Amino acid sequence: MEQLNTTSGTIAPLKKNLQVGLPVEAAFSLFTDGMTTWWPLKSHSVGEDRAEKCVFEGHLGGRIYEVIVGGKEVDWGRVTAWDPPHAVSFTWFPGREEDTAQVVEITFQDTGSGTRIRLLHHGWELLGERAEEFRKGYDTGWDYVLGEYMQRAAG
Repeated sequence: MEQLNTTSGTIAPLKKNLQVGLPVEAAFSLFTDGMTTWWPLKSHSVGEDRAEKCVFEGHLGGRIYEVIVGGKEVDWGRVTAWDPPHAVSFTWFPGREEDTAQVVEITFQDTGSGTRIRLLHHGWELLGERAEEFRKGYDTGWDYVLGEYMQRAAG
């Protein structure tokens, strides 16, 4: 885990890099429009066993949310930048108040043989005293979630 940067008072962002064998358009579409096909709801959602699906509204200002049995919707974030198939950014606050949101930025780069995906998750300071704890949990959490994405991308 990266350490707190005491000179600026900020917590280092999480960075994840992965490669998939899909063309950039397909990789972007799977991550956004296809999120409900690969996101591990049973382990990485607010409703867990009661979560039915997640939705990624693919446009600027779009919601990212889960639907729990009975139709209850729980917001996870909001799309803040939309540049298909190259980049998407969104706030991230599943199960929390929106004013504690971090920012997730994802870029998709054509490598000729597939797509390189870079994820940057930052803004931990809004979580106050629990910021380092949350960051540590998301470090392993994103590894698991992105592993599910990679399995789906592999077909």
